Amino acid sequence: MPLGTDTKQYETPNHPYQGERIASEHSLLDRYGLSNKEELWRAQSELRSYRREARELLGQAQDDETVIRRSEEFLGRLKRVGILDEADELGDVLSLEIEDVLERRLQTVAYRKGLANTPQQARQFIVHGHVVVGDQRQRIPSYVVDVDEEDLVAFDETSPLADDLHPERAEGQ
Repeated sequence: MPLGTDTKQYETPNHPYQGERIASEHSLLDRYGLSNKEELWRAQSELRSYRREARELLGQAQDDETVIRRSEEFLGRLKRVGILDEADELGDVLSLEIEDVLERRLQTVAYRKGLANTPQQARQFIVHGHVVVGDQRQRIPSYVVDVDEEDLVAFDETSPLADDLHPERAEGQ
């Protein structure tokens, strides 16, 4: 069933008060600069859908042409966005972790490239329109960056942050 406008794009945890899960969620929120748990739950739902599709494909006859084609398309999509490495196969999708999905967000990529001092600052720069991917301005921190777009993430040339001497720029830029 496709997700409509009135359908949530994530599932909440079955047991709301588990101290260990809550602690690990807070750790991920801090490490990746997410604004709330909803963003984390969306990424977890995305990961679940990847695993579900992989299990479905692995459960079908591997010599069927449509299954082979669907598997190649699915793996190609995950490799294009950098969730899987080039050498990975369909079974490797089942061992993916939530960090693999969160690492591909524009917010994390901008932080890892040194455009910001913290993931939270990277989020602010993106939301305020200072970051471009290629020549396209992105204002969505959860934008999934393709592998071939990764080198194109930079400050907008019209942004005051494009100046190396700007006080908010990350050290060593």
